[in-house]
Amino acid sequence: MRATAGLVLGAGCSLLVLLYGVDLAARGTGELRIPAAGITSFLRAAVFTALALHLGELAGAALARPAPAGTLPRSLALPAALAGAAASAGQIVVLAAVSDLDLAAAYGTRDGVPLLVMANGFLLAAWCAAARRPRPALLALAAVIVAEAVRAHPEPYSPELGTALTVVHLTAASLWAGGLCHALRTVWLRRATPADARAVLTRYARGAVWTLAVLAATGAVSTLRRLPADVVLTSAYGRVLIAKLALVAVASLLALAARRRLLGGGDTHGAARAELAVLAAVLLLSAVLTVVPDPHWISTR
Repeated sequence: MRATAGLVLGAGCSLLVLLYGVDLAARGTGELRIPAAGITSFLRAAVFTALALHLGELAGAALARPAPAGTLPRSLALPAALAGAAASAGQIVVLAAVSDLDLAAAYGTRDGVPLLVMANGFLLAAWCAAARRPRPALLALAAVIVAEAVRAHPEPYSPELGTALTVVHLTAASLWAGGLCHALRTVWLRRATPADARAVLTRYARGAVWTLAVLAATGAVSTLRRLPADVVLTSAYGRVLIAKLALVAVASLLALAARRRLLGGGDTHGAARAELAVLAAVLLLSAVLTVVPDPHWISTR
């Protein structure tokens, strides 16, 4: 009962963050209001969640081998991919509405083309999941990630570098959060055999160390190139980014704590579950961060 209440409360808080996060972050900054910011943040969060669940499952399946009957969680790849396709298509509808364009014209805009690629990529990934073909699904998800990176960096200053950084960053983030989710679901099914459950977490922890390093490096470079120092606290982008970095730091500490307990033979489930909850909050703020205005427009430099 307490767990259900916690989930409902968490879902409610998440919805509030997505619907009102952009407006709250931009309050007092003088930046222009972003049309349909709330619904766009919600749809972006759905895309990031779909990527994490599907990509994390593909990576986590390898970590869970060997897999005796009944010890693999039910696949979320198909519903995740379908949700990602719907969220990508939904963004095109929102784009058409706020731009006063018909759908055919919206498809051809600078934002519409990558969104269309993302929707089709998710649909292809859904077909691969239904046909149980994981390798083509990886290619489809790679196309989604590249399209999202292109969409996220329309700025005239070195967009190629920003796109490349986002591709690596988004891939690493999806593997971290999605892989942990799949690992915990697998551990729950194998709770009757603690040695097998611990082996799954151990294999995940080894890969997560490198994922965390990649995230830290790409995040630092992206921050330095995209956020002018004079608007760190006076722009919506800077405020959301600070909150995101704080949560990433908390998630990193929880990951290190879980790894230490794992090496020491202790129980790591509590720290891992807390880490996953914090990563979910990071995902929400990441969605908001893609919607807030570019901070260079209010920089004095």
